[in-house]
Amino acid sequence: MSTTSTLRRTKSARLHASAWGAIGTTVRIVVTDAAQLDSARAMLADDLAILDAACSRFRSDSELMQLRANAGQPTKISPVLAGAIRAALRGAQLTDGDVDPTLGRAIETLGYDRDFATVPAHGGALRVTIRHIPRWRQIELDEAACLLTVPVGMRLDLGATAKAWAADRSAERIAEALSCGVLVSLGGDIAVAGEAPRGGWSIRVQDVTGDPHTPSSGPSGIIAIIRGGLATSSTTARRWQRGGDIMHHILDPRTGLPADSIWRTVSVAAGSALDANIASTAAIIRGHRAAGWLAKLGLPARLVTVDGSVTTIAGWPAEVSS
Repeated sequence: MSTTSTLRRTKSARLHASAWGAIGTTVRIVVTDAAQLDSARAMLADDLAILDAACSRFRSDSELMQLRANAGQPTKISPVLAGAIRAALRGAQLTDGDVDPTLGRAIETLGYDRDFATVPAHGGALRVTIRHIPRWRQIELDEAACLLTVPVGMRLDLGATAKAWAADRSAERIAEALSCGVLVSLGGDIAVAGEAPRGGWSIRVQDVTGDPHTPSSGPSGIIAIIRGGLATSSTTARRWQRGGDIMHHILDPRTGLPADSIWRTVSVAAGSALDANIASTAAIIRGHRAAGWLAKLGLPARLVTVDGSVTTIAGWPAEVSS
């Protein structure tokens, strides 16, 4: 994983932003040139519409869902889906399967089988016995030819990495086309490209990463990144209840169930939003082993325990008031 993201405290810079909802999350774009904001928003909206058509597991007409009809056979796919699959496999490879894109059936069984805004917050108890067998190494991707073979019975869930990959891709594309500095935030996945504003891109990090100029709740810190990306993974952002059991969307591939972690939130900075996302998601799953693993990689990180205690490692700035 690349560690070229630069972090430091920052003062506010004059920037130009737009925010809206798409692909089941909050989308935010920030640019250094006010004259380019409308064009940047339009480009990002187009990118996300294409991403949704390729990768959504909540649309019966998406490429991802159509793969089920061709299971076990090489299938021609779009470059966007091929890139998202490659990103998911990178996550599995770098974490030895802790970030596993083959958990689609497990997450559906637990109740997250539609856009999260429509998932019932409460429901009856589930009698769930999930035996997840990691099979991500059996996925065959020929990215040059855009051919994908998914084993019979496998259901993919690209949610752990697709947004981060898309943030990186869009930020680079928009910065190059419009010749300005760009920040793309897709939920907890943030990518920057082009020339950064003086002092860097200011970001408030907390359970739900957000705009540093809006009120925060709970422990938070404000940092700045000059390049690369930042990702926050949290067990508090997408939760639902079935009977007496609290569910969340970060699954442990060893059990196929929500990870029982000491961390409720992990934020990581890296050379890309994708690598930051891979590391933050794996850290939730690795629990007690996460801090040492991230420190060994030299990835700046902020880890918050379930009771709100904050640990920072590898050069992550000390907490400051927001």
